[in-house]
Amino acid sequence: MNTKGLLKKLVCVPAVGGCEDKINTLLGELLRDMGEVHTDSMNNLTCTFGEGYHILLDAHIDEIGLIVTSVTDEGFLKVAACGGIDRRMLCESEVTVWGKEKLYGIISALPPHLQKASDGKKAPDISDISIDLGLNAEKAKELVPLGSRITFRRQYNELLNNQVTSNCLDNRAGAAAIILALEKIKGLPVKITALFSTQEELGTRGAKTGPFSLGVDEALVTDVSFGYTPNSSKDECGEISKGAMIGVSPVLSSEISESLKRCALENGIEHQIEVMESRTGTNADVISLCGGGIKCGLVSIPIKYMHSPIETADISDIEAVARLIAAYVKERAEEVNA
Repeated sequence: MNTKGLLKKLVCVPAVGGCEDKINTLLGELLRDMGEVHTDSMNNLTCTFGEGYHILLDAHIDEIGLIVTSVTDEGFLKVAACGGIDRRMLCESEVTVWGKEKLYGIISALPPHLQKASDGKKAPDISDISIDLGLNAEKAKELVPLGSRITFRRQYNELLNNQVTSNCLDNRAGAAAIILALEKIKGLPVKITALFSTQEELGTRGAKTGPFSLGVDEALVTDVSFGYTPNSSKDECGEISKGAMIGVSPVLSSEISESLKRCALENGIEHQIEVMESRTGTNADVISLCGGGIKCGLVSIPIKYMHSPIETADISDIEAVARLIAAYVKERAEEVNA
């Protein structure tokens, strides 16, 4: 499957926490010939095939966004955050409101001519922003029920040097990597469950329950992580275009981390090491504690401008993660069936 084409399909579908139906429908279509597809009560989607030693591959599919809390007498929408919204970039952003129909809006901004001296010194609180649909109050209330979700305007653009930018590469890039890996590992003598989990941005909620009754032997989580940009710390970031980021953390299985390193070296897969002092901030933190405990590894894709409408990744990094997942699963299949 073409990586860019797959990624474009995935990012064009909204999935703010609690409203993942559209992305699940798309995933179901993409995976129906791969294995048995199931959606649980948390809206987690799984695709399972094979038999024997059971490996879970996880990527969350939800994205950050907003939720409508009220409509003003002038027809503006008031909102609250769904996930870790960066308030600095909200004003003047283009958004899509998923009400009774798809509506385009903008987050209002006070012209600099009308601002007070103190206005430009801090980002507005979420409760202070308003979304303008160009509608009066009556029509806005008719088309936008309270609780409707709002996303940054859907976009996918290709940059130079194989890089792409979109509003939700976190974590459709990880989902794409797993789908690409599934194509490479079907037929191996192991059981595979791909878990496309929900509500990670709301506190890793889907991953807390998703693996509970699956009876998996180990898990590999795929997410995005920080790619270096100006003014960031190189010690806290990987580098975009430098390959898969292999996680090393006290909460991760050191056995899996070392195996991932070895697989990357033996298969010529470009990679970098990401050391985390304690928790990883990903689904790996909760999957490792599920049931009686699950050995867990983490492979991440470096992206720039995380939690913004212009998240940026290198297609080669997504493909490196897919190749590493496949190489690792192949090695584990050989080991457990030796």
